[in-house]
Amino acid sequence: MSSFYKGTLLLIVTAFFGECIEFLINMVMARELGEQGLGLFMTVLPTIFLIVLLASFELPVSISKFIAEKDSVYHHSMLQQVIKWTIIFTIVLTIVAGFVIPFIPIFQDYHPILKWLVLLLLPVISFTSIARGFFMGKQQMGKIAASNFLRKIVQLGMLVFLFQWFSFDLETSVLIAFCTIVGSDLVVFLYLLHMFFVQYQRIRKGKNERMGGKAIWKDLLSVSIPTTGLRIFHALSHAIQPFLIKGALVASGITAANATEQYGMLAGIALTIGFFPAFIAHSFMTMLIPTVSKAYAERNYLHLQHLLKQVMLITLGYGSVAIAIFYFYAEPLTMKFFHSSQAASIVQLLWPYFFLHYFTIPMQAFLIGLGLLKDAVFHSIWSTVFSYTAIYYLGSLSHLQMGGIAIGMNLGAVILALLHYLTICKKIGFSIWLSPGKQAHQ
Repeated sequence: MSSFYKGTLLLIVTAFFGECIEFLINMVMARELGEQGLGLFMTVLPTIFLIVLLASFELPVSISKFIAEKDSVYHHSMLQQVIKWTIIFTIVLTIVAGFVIPFIPIFQDYHPILKWLVLLLLPVISFTSIARGFFMGKQQMGKIAASNFLRKIVQLGMLVFLFQWFSFDLETSVLIAFCTIVGSDLVVFLYLLHMFFVQYQRIRKGKNERMGGKAIWKDLLSVSIPTTGLRIFHALSHAIQPFLIKGALVASGITAANATEQYGMLAGIALTIGFFPAFIAHSFMTMLIPTVSKAYAERNYLHLQHLLKQVMLITLGYGSVAIAIFYFYAEPLTMKFFHSSQAASIVQLLWPYFFLHYFTIPMQAFLIGLGLLKDAVFHSIWSTVFSYTAIYYLGSLSHLQMGGIAIGMNLGAVILALLHYLTICKKIGFSIWLSPGKQAHQ
């Protein structure tokens, strides 16, 4: 347990500084790109992230789970298979993307070089994913933390240097902003590849046993496919959300311009503030996937129960403090950092949404480690369908408007958290009060 908390603390500390650097990155881009340039940057970013998601195929999660569960003698055989098929997959994906990307309408509004930058990212992300998964599975979180921090600091350094010494037109400035993302990913790729190669050589020279390719890919794909599907579902649902919320607000009787402004306060201010402490939850998630996977493979239910209890109590502790600060100091926070007092009421309305979000992230890691990925997917689908239905219905009521939107989002968060929590408790033999219950479900 001490190694778990040491690794988590290391990730939390570096993630905190990373979030601070991310804040500086956003400030630099807002200043240099202006409102129009920043809007162009944010508009195409989800599309690029979706393409990059396909390149990673959630290998960090599946590989880390395999490494944690299987004996070390099978690691070399698995890595051989993954490296071989990643090369093939990356070549095919890059060729397909090379033909498809130029015809995606959104790229027509940007510098011609942008699509080539996206193509360059594909192999970088694919092979970085292998190294990330390996180090996560080995619980060598120092390398993961260093790579995360390195990406942020390199991107900030490149942004400051390029915009300080050179002057660009709007189209080129947006391109340069994307170049800093690619450049920072390249540096992380070289760092992780070097560290991975050193350890791969040691594994290759050690005691190894062969494992069939079909068995390896059955294990990996059983995690990668549903996890990738879950990420794609989240990406698509998040893409729909702005239109849904603005449509509901217009239906309530306000103008389209006012609806856009209110959504901007929700997404650009309220969610930015409310999700800031989530770096702690994401740090837990990174550590929990291999830890839970290993404990479940060993059928160590006492360890799993203790781990769940500790994570829930820690989340309750920092989450309560964060929410109290956001609720009682909403207006000073929104005025200090965003010069907007109107967004304060939205922050206060969404406190259950933020609070439960801190719990949902580590619980998703438990579901992955326990082999309950299908449950995680269905939980997300049902909670999103219910939430979006409530958002549109309640948000379109003239006496509720943004209040109705907040109620719908909060209800969705409650359903998702409850489904995750009850499923985990049933699987590991815990009651809902975090005490030993019925025998764990095998």
